Amino acid sequence: MFKLGCHLSSAKGFLAMGKEAVELGANTFQFFTRNPRGGAAKPLDEADIAAFLVFAREQGLLPLVAHAPYTLNACSAKANIRAFAKETMADDLARLEHIPASLYVFHPGSHVGQGVEAGIALIVDMLNAVIRPEQSTVVLLETMAGKGSEIGRTFEELRAIINGVEIQERIGVCLDTCHVFDGGYDIVNDLNGVLELFDRVIGLERLKAVHLNDSKNPLGSRKDRHESIGQGHLGEEAFKRIINHPVLRDLPFYLETPAGGLGYAVEIRLLQQYRNPG
Repeated sequence: MFKLGCHLSSAKGFLAMGKEAVELGANTFQFFTRNPRGGAAKPLDEADIAAFLVFAREQGLLPLVAHAPYTLNACSAKANIRAFAKETMADDLARLEHIPASLYVFHPGSHVGQGVEAGIALIVDMLNAVIRPEQSTVVLLETMAGKGSEIGRTFEELRAIINGVEIQERIGVCLDTCHVFDGGYDIVNDLNGVLELFDRVIGLERLKAVHLNDSKNPLGSRKDRHESIGQGHLGEEAFKRIINHPVLRDLPFYLETPAGGLGYAVEIRLLQQYRNPG
């Protein structure tokens, strides 16, 4: 099945998100666990979640991707920011147990001058503090564009984080097409080569989801500015290859483009047209 979704606002609740996804033509979706700029999460509405799970199973919407807030920085130089990241992720993972077998995506963080090795050590410390063997959620490191002091631009940096995680079965990777392209991996002209390198360094069994985003900037720009599908430097042909590639085609894909709302419906129809049968 071609699992294709988009990013929806969780403000209306899970059942409303599920219905919106179906109306847009999606068969899964991603949502922020709380305000993307940080803050406390809304209290769980267990009745809404129960109704959503019935609807989601009927519509085949599961699994979902929950996205951590952008303010989560596990490798900040400031102890209070690291503490916020740890508390937020622990809370998010506990809440996600109400929606079994979810995926939880987060940006590894920025080392802000401490250096990559020190930053990776801090990220590993947080992950080992919050990931529990009994949880059903798999935590995904997102591939990053490499702006500023971001960690996670290279596959080697992601591998170093994974190596330090104690509960290996609960850690994976989400590949963001804009980020990885901006980070210097040429998925337009050498998708096979990039995936082969990913397999050698990280292992394709770790790849659990794909964010579909075109890029406003050229290869290696390290800018991280998303564009609508086919309207940026990746272009339509690249997305045709990505969603049909034998290594990727069975993964869930999630739009995070500027199109938003009904624009997602247009992109979903476009990508469905790109998809080869079988």
